[in-house]
Amino acid sequence: MAVERRKTSNNKVMKEGEHERANGTFEYKWRDKKGKRHSIYAKTLDELREKEIDVLRDALDGIRADKNDITINDLYYRWAQLKRGLKHNTFQNYKYMYTQFVEPDFGEMKVVDLKRSDVRAFYNHLSDTQHLKTATIDNIHTVLHQVLELGVEDDYLRYNPSDNALKELKKAHNSDSDKRRALTIPEQDLFESFLSEQGQYHRWYPIFSVLLWTGMRVGEITGLRWCDIDLEDETISVTHTLVYYDKGGEERCGFSVNTPKTKAGERTIPMLPKVKEAFLMEKEYQKECGLTCNAVVDGYTDFIFINRFGGVQHQGTLNKALRRIIRDCNYEVLDMNEENALTLPKFSNHSLRHTFTTRMCEAGVNIKAMQDILGHADAETTMDIYAEATKDLKKAELIDFEAYFNTQKKARNGTE
Repeated sequence: MAVERRKTSNNKVMKEGEHERANGTFEYKWRDKKGKRHSIYAKTLDELREKEIDVLRDALDGIRADKNDITINDLYYRWAQLKRGLKHNTFQNYKYMYTQFVEPDFGEMKVVDLKRSDVRAFYNHLSDTQHLKTATIDNIHTVLHQVLELGVEDDYLRYNPSDNALKELKKAHNSDSDKRRALTIPEQDLFESFLSEQGQYHRWYPIFSVLLWTGMRVGEITGLRWCDIDLEDETISVTHTLVYYDKGGEERCGFSVNTPKTKAGERTIPMLPKVKEAFLMEKEYQKECGLTCNAVVDGYTDFIFINRFGGVQHQGTLNKALRRIIRDCNYEVLDMNEENALTLPKFSNHSLRHTFTTRMCEAGVNIKAMQDILGHADAETTMDIYAEATKDLKKAELIDFEAYFNTQKKARNGTE
């Protein structure tokens, strides 16, 4: 005997799990593979069946039935509980980026509604409306991509909608990207000459000279201790880096000592004569002023570069000092009223590392040696910098090349 199917008020046959509600709308009920009940609703039976197709597709693809209730923030909270293997300051930075820029608004979006275009629109909003730099959005993307990847792994998403979103943003905003460039040789000479003058900025000469002639990262230099350098063998041992970050909890912001990000970061750098001179100058200055290091960070002490209170130097303080140095150096140059006078461009601590790399390229230093000195984990990073740094050098060489053949041509014409 045939089973009689239930029908709607319009006499349409309903499938198993379909129900017409008292208010005229429709509901579909089913159980997932764990036996948990779920429901979806629609105004019409046709609309309901379109949703049923999505339910079937999710079931076949292994997508979880409770995805409708999950927000991006829910995934983030789970990610924050499970994430391991990050240094504390890196993890804290990730959490800050997410809670500051993603959690309040975008993070409330349901993952079931999330599309690639939503992520692109979010990044554009951060760039165009909140005026965040691409580098900051890059940091936000790093954590958001990991959070959404967890959604893929836990079967809430078929794919990661943030894949390639940052690459698209960088291309779209290419004209706005602020490329870091090295100082030219005349600019470097002007900078060093200004610092070497006896005056209010002479105090900064040692640390900026070391930055400029070692290619070390600023955290590596501020974390240097006297026991890390050998003035007789003229070498510098890089084994750690000093970081300042929001630690969370009651401590809030503070310093910590980290190991380098990669094994290649641990290295020994030859000490150039200028660098040795800078270390000796710093030692003499501290002796004259009666300064001693009283900072202890994670058991590390006796730091080389300290402030007037005996504490370690802060990267932000160095960048502020650079801005004042650039400003007053340029004022001094402009006061001379010389036509086409050279002035210093805006640059940061890290620009000095880039400048050192450029000088090595110009001097023809071996790529492998450059990689070891800079502490790059792979040669690709070195090659990228090398290609950029040698662009102007290659152009100048081609100009000389053309001039050589023009001279030869004139010489030949003169003898004909």
